Parts: sequence; structure tokens; C-alpha cells
Amino acid sequence: MCVIETSPVVETRRLLLRSPGPQDIPAIARLANDPDIARMTCRMPHPFGQGDAEDFVVQVAAQDPARAATFLIEHEDQGPVGVLGMFEDAANPLGEGAPETGYWIGRQFWGRGFATEALEGALVWAGKRWKRRALLAGHFADNPASGRVLEKAGFLYTGETRKRFSRARSTPVDTRMMVWLA
Repeated sequence: MCVIETSPVVETRRLLLRSPGPQDIPAIARLANDPDIARMTCRMPHPFGQGDAEDFVVQVAAQDPARAATFLIEHEDQGPVGVLGMFEDAANPLGEGAPETGYWIGRQFWGRGFATEALEGALVWAGKRWKRRALLAGHFADNPASGRVLEKAGFLYTGETRKRFSRARSTPVDTRMMVWLA
């Protein structure tokens, strides 16, 4: 019998990955209300206000832990620095057994390796606790920095580019698809 954690916690060298809670709403709203972050995501609106952060925390609390896990990325000294999620997407080419992952990091924390460290920790958790052996990810073609993060964490390009809708841009964007295999 596989026991699913409802509020998993992952620790890395500098970071704690945990479920976001009501206490995190102001920080999430402040960090996420950046057009350069939102435009590199599929789901995030811009502007991103307090109400959006509240809705986000409620949606995470309502997730089915067997199908999705969303982590607030918290630095030991800096507090919240971003978000990382893993979720099943029935439309992916590897079937339902291969969830997708995505993340964002607040602008003032870019270039410090937090995204790679968080992703590596989440991948270990996904393999051990969530029993996942493959994950998909994509990055917008105009965001090569995200591609480098994914490569450092062990993702490989599939050679496929898909159009993914960006809510902040209000248009489909070329997305380079990648896969991680345990």
C-alpha cells in the first residue's frame, strides 16, 4: 500500500519545500506580481495580487495529493523565494504516469541556483515518495535560463516544441519540451 503525503516537506542544503499556507500569501503576492515572471508561465496572471495569492493557497490545499504536489520554496534566511509544482496532465505523450513540473523564482533571487536546488530536491521526493519514474517539463523558447535549470536537474530535450497558452501574455507561446527519467 502506497501512503500519499498530504503536506510533504522536502529539505535541501539551503531550502525547505513545503505546502504554502495563509501566512505566505503576502510574500507570494509580492514575489509573483512581476510581469517578467508571469509571462514565463502558463497559468499565472499579471497583475498578481493578494486575491490571486489567496486563491492559489486555497487551490493547493484542495489538490489531490495522489495527482499533484505544490511546494512553496523557502530559503533558510530569505524566506519564500518561489513555487514549484508537479501535476498530472492527461494530455502528455507519456500517459498519465508522467506528471509535469513547473516552477518560478522571485526576481531578486534569480541566478543563485535556488530553482535547480529546489527541482533536484523535488525530483528525489517524486521518485521515492510519489513513486514517479518520469516527469515532463517545458520552457518557453524565449526563456533559455529555465532550460538550463531543467538541464542541470537532469532533464533532456525531447525534440518537440508545443504551443502553450500563457495567461499573462494572452497568447500561445512556443514551448520546448523536456523529460526526466529516474
